[in-house]
Amino acid sequence: MMTRFLQTSFVVRLLALSVALGTPPFVHAQSTSPAAKLSVHWEELTASDFREGIHRSQGTCLLPFGILEKHGPHLPLGTDLLDVRYAALHAAEQEYAVVFPEYYFGQIAEAKHEPGTMAYSRNLQLALLQETTDEMARNGCKKIIIVNGHGGNEDLLPYFAQTQLEKLHDYVVYIQWGKELPKGGPAKKDPIDLHAGEGETSTMLISHPDLVHLDRASTESGADQNRVHLPEDVYTGIWWYAKFPDHYSGNGSVANKELGSFMMTSWINAITEAIRAVKADNASLRLQSEFYEKSQHPLDTRP
Repeated sequence: MMTRFLQTSFVVRLLALSVALGTPPFVHAQSTSPAAKLSVHWEELTASDFREGIHRSQGTCLLPFGILEKHGPHLPLGTDLLDVRYAALHAAEQEYAVVFPEYYFGQIAEAKHEPGTMAYSRNLQLALLQETTDEMARNGCKKIIIVNGHGGNEDLLPYFAQTQLEKLHDYVVYIQWGKELPKGGPAKKDPIDLHAGEGETSTMLISHPDLVHLDRASTESGADQNRVHLPEDVYTGIWWYAKFPDHYSGNGSVANKELGSFMMTSWINAITEAIRAVKADNASLRLQSEFYEKSQHPLDTRP
């Protein structure tokens, strides 16, 4: 009887102390239940939650791909990264996937003359991206969707995906970069609008409005200077600088939240659709493995 009294007294004192400290009296390590809400941020998950996240996502992970570069006189250097992560994270909330942390190691040689630009060598860009997807796959991401947020990566990423056929992989790389806006949205006022202009400024008014300095948008010109004249089927790397030497294309001052909401919602929906389609894709890895096996014995491949 005395022992039970002492035990009860100890529990009462423990409860009183925990209330005073504002901490729970008993904490037990628990694994996340299937119904529990999991963060979609890779970096926010505990090790056990990460394991559950990979299971819940069916091995589907997003790699939002941005860049660090000047965005006119009024937007932050990380605009592409900030926007693409906002879209990817919201899409993953709709269709669960694990989202990799900030990644900005892409192609931006054309902006090396502007302050704040991080332009990595081409060899490092490809090597680092390969190491990253390899490591993601080693951690269970067998379906990796690279969500592109930067126009300068539109040639780099398909090339990277194509080179996955060089060797056998136990995972598949997919590239997603949005799609054409559906009809019925707000009409754009600016016909140029290629970089830091009406559209990009509008989406930033949705994702990170506190980082937009709209009053500065007209302090520089985003007009096309068109200083090189070549046929349309002739390409040269200096084309962008020849057109927009200040790394600003369009007029960000005409941006508005209505357009931004329409564009961002469309982007989020497109990524969500991509996640669902990739989860349902049971053919790509099988065909990729079949192709690699045949590529080792080309003379045995029948026409």
